Amino acid sequence: MAHPLSDRINSLPISQTLAMAAKARELKAAGKDIISLSLGEPDFNTPDFIKDAAIEAINQNYNSYTPVDGYLELKESICVKFKRDNGLHYEPNQVVVSTGAKQSIANVAQVLLNPGDEVLLPAPYWVSYSAIATLCEAKFVEIPSSIETDFKITPKQLEKAITSKTKMIFFNSPNNPSGTTYSESEYRALAAVLEKHPQIYILSDEIYEHINYGSTPFSFAKIDNMYERTITVNGLAKAFAMTGWRIGYIGAPQWIAKACTKMQGQITSGANCIAQRAAITAVLAPINKIQYMVDEFQSRRDMVLQLLGEIDGFKLNVPEGAFYVFPDISSFFGRTLNRTTIRNANDFSLYLLEEANVATVTGEAFGAPNCIRLSYAASEEQLKEAITRIKQAVS
Repeated sequence: MAHPLSDRINSLPISQTLAMAAKARELKAAGKDIISLSLGEPDFNTPDFIKDAAIEAINQNYNSYTPVDGYLELKESICVKFKRDNGLHYEPNQVVVSTGAKQSIANVAQVLLNPGDEVLLPAPYWVSYSAIATLCEAKFVEIPSSIETDFKITPKQLEKAITSKTKMIFFNSPNNPSGTTYSESEYRALAAVLEKHPQIYILSDEIYEHINYGSTPFSFAKIDNMYERTITVNGLAKAFAMTGWRIGYIGAPQWIAKACTKMQGQITSGANCIAQRAAITAVLAPINKIQYMVDEFQSRRDMVLQLLGEIDGFKLNVPEGAFYVFPDISSFFGRTLNRTTIRNANDFSLYLLEEANVATVTGEAFGAPNCIRLSYAASEEQLKEAITRIKQAVS
């Protein structure tokens, strides 16, 4: 007998990143020596100065419900951060603090999208973008790219993808899963197309902005005529190693921020009070206080690119941000490895898990079916061992 679940949940795919991480944990619990490169989670501890701020908040008895859109002091601090790091002016009434950037994105989609609206997703894209659009009964439209174009779309592709039903486009730079970073000139060229279509709103996911290697990310909302149509999303999970603290936020036109607050008030209410107090310290901290993490990520990136580059069949670009590599492994399609036929990226990712005991994520989950994603948010020792296993498994 079928369970009477809603069409909404039945239409929702399982997050492939979380599914692979769960499978890796299951195999590890069964005694297998699994190295997981599947989750986008820094392997550093939260910096002590942020933990000290949380302890102080506990001792000061912060334990009550917070305002739905966040403590005023935190929103003021976020406004300072936007001005300092992005050259963007937001007032506190344009800021909404949520339980992670994922909720921030979901809030925005829920308040702007109607059934039948179209959402443009430059591919590759984070797995939850398409699922969030589906939850809103909107249609997501992929704009493909490839490793040959450094996983970037062109203005011509954008123009071709726009229809009368297009309502939003999601940008993410530095990008998960590819690490690609759009330059100011590239964003301005895309904005020139969007200027001709004033019905389209832009969600700019900038969660990886501080994890960059020489090319400073540019905020889309800084472009003339785009500020009033852009929702800037950010959070503390990646740059500050605070994934479990669950603090994300938006800067947006006031009417959108007000709608997001209304939505959030019926879903979760305000974000965790202790995490919010610690977040004040984090967003106001000089960026050089987390530079040691960025430097380590860059060192790992260089090592991983060198080691993967020694494996025949792995085609690589050089990611300029985030902590992922996204190799094109399509040369293995149609080949048989140790009696296993590789038909697609799903097969290849599963083969690496079973044969090499290394967990990755198929590129199909990100709208890039020729690739797999590997996170280098792991120790140098683990990364070397993982790539050694991969090389042996595909030799």
